[in-house]
Amino acid sequence: MLINYWHTILNMPKEDWNWHKNDIEDELEELKEAKSLIHYWSEVSDVVYTYTRAKWSGHKIKRPINLGLFSIGLIYMFPKYTLRWYFYRLIGKEFNKKLKINEVRNPKKSHKLKEISLRWNLDPELFEKKVKEKMKFWIFLE
Repeated sequence: MLINYWHTILNMPKEDWNWHKNDIEDELEELKEAKSLIHYWSEVSDVVYTYTRAKWSGHKIKRPINLGLFSIGLIYMFPKYTLRWYFYRLIGKEFNKKLKINEVRNPKKSHKLKEISLRWNLDPELFEKKVKEKMKFWIFLE
């Protein structure tokens, strides 16, 4: 299945059932708060991502949105998360040519950058500086 293959490439950690359940619930709350059509579509893609990641992790979990909305979310999910993943890969190579950072979090959120840098044993200030520098040219990573 294409979705599972894609998740294997992203190689995010497989968490326990409760972690994924809570993640999906958080994303559903953010979906309810979406104000614009683009923001709504982005939040739908986040719900689809968290659900498909849970399935890829081996958990039996009910699809949290209807099939039509799920399909629309898939269209946005693949480029959104693939670009984020690739962005972090490029940042990692600036620190070490062999470093393969597997992250898909929004690079526009500074507090998440610190978490990522610490997880990968990188200097948080330098990491954030490099991310913000590159973000000038990567405008579609919302």
